[in-house]
Amino acid sequence: MPLTYSSEGCLRVGQQAPDFTATAVVDQEFKTVKLSDYRGKYTVLFFYPLDFTFVCPTEITAFSDRYEEFKKLNTEILGVSVDSEFSHLAWIQTDRKAGGVGDLNYPLVSDIKKEVSAAYNVLDPEAGVALRGLFIIDKDGVIQHATINNLSFGRNVEETLRTLQAIQYVQSHPDEVCPAGWQPGDQTMNPDPVKSKVYFSAI
Repeated sequence: MPLTYSSEGCLRVGQQAPDFTATAVVDQEFKTVKLSDYRGKYTVLFFYPLDFTFVCPTEITAFSDRYEEFKKLNTEILGVSVDSEFSHLAWIQTDRKAGGVGDLNYPLVSDIKKEVSAAYNVLDPEAGVALRGLFIIDKDGVIQHATINNLSFGRNVEETLRTLQAIQYVQSHPDEVCPAGWQPGDQTMNPDPVKSKVYFSAI
């Protein structure tokens, strides 16, 4: 299936996430994954530069270690790099203490042709790898959150969870918005000049 791009060639929050079909390593087996197969669930799609590097395994194992928390939120995780599926498998079969990632709770997708990275506008053409892009895609396939880090520093899984929970909350409570740093159970506000004063008076 061809990848889709926005008219300006720049992917934005609120747009449909470009669909893709690719080979991934799932439970140490090669399987074909398709983003649209995850419709009906939320998806955390994140890109990283390369297997067998330094910052990447810390992110990949952190997401795997917290996978059950995402699963309880009806959310799947997909990790993507420009490595081959064979490189992914070798990395998974390498112990964490030796620089590998060990068994993972979610698929690692091979983007060896760099088409997926290009479609999500995270490909660094000079380096030939993807920047650390992360996208939270809702049940209808719409991008609700996007961040891109440079290559030398990793992302925060805790903040990804918090953002996901905020997205799910406002989607199920359309008359409310979440203020900065909102956590589940915190007070929200009504996006109205008068009604919002209830929130501000409380803080």
